Amino acid sequence: MELVRAERLEKIYQEKTVAVHALRGVDLTIERGEFTALAGPSGSGKTTLLNLIGGLDMPTRGRVLLEELDLTGQSKTGLSRLRLEKLGFVFQSYNLIPVLSALENVEFVMLLQGIGTRERKERAEQVLREVGLGDMMHRRPDELSGGQQQRVAVARAIVSRPSLILADEPTANLDSTTGSNLLDMMKELNEKKGITFLFSTHDQMVMERARRLVFLRDGGIVEESVHGT
Repeated sequence: MELVRAERLEKIYQEKTVAVHALRGVDLTIERGEFTALAGPSGSGKTTLLNLIGGLDMPTRGRVLLEELDLTGQSKTGLSRLRLEKLGFVFQSYNLIPVLSALENVEFVMLLQGIGTRERKERAEQVLREVGLGDMMHRRPDELSGGQQQRVAVARAIVSRPSLILADEPTANLDSTTGSNLLDMMKELNEKKGITFLFSTHDQMVMERARRLVFLRDGGIVEESVHGT
């Protein structure tokens, strides 16, 4: 079942007097349950495409449909609500709130959604156990390793049960062993829970695990490949 459809996406940034074409007429469809990576060199447009799909930026031309809802027609308030309810984000810099514990960081998105205290706590505890942090949920980010912080970020992304997780270079700040373990965990969440993941990455480990690879160069899709599960 189709989850995301990007149609003829163009994105032009103005840098002083120069127009930079970050995306040039990109078409892309993501089905529910995919584990897909956008790959390509720096400047290829993969992060721009991820940001447009996530409603973090708007295209110059074209449109993005998420569950048949046109993101380009939404107000800022509408986009904020849509991101809160439909999307989970994992960034390379973790983006955890330093004064909150792992548990409180994971609960925070549900607090914004208006979910009650008891359900928030139960769901946050459960998902932290699922990502292997059941005994560290009361530690603050500065008391956790980089890999543990990124697991908290993944837990925060999935706890609200979004339609799609967008992961922008999630292994960039991790050593290879930690990054590999994190990716194995995310793939397990995909396979066992059907969570849809879309990555932007340079990392060969991500590309090797992705069931579908979409290669970008100079703002366009140049190649796609599908791997067996």
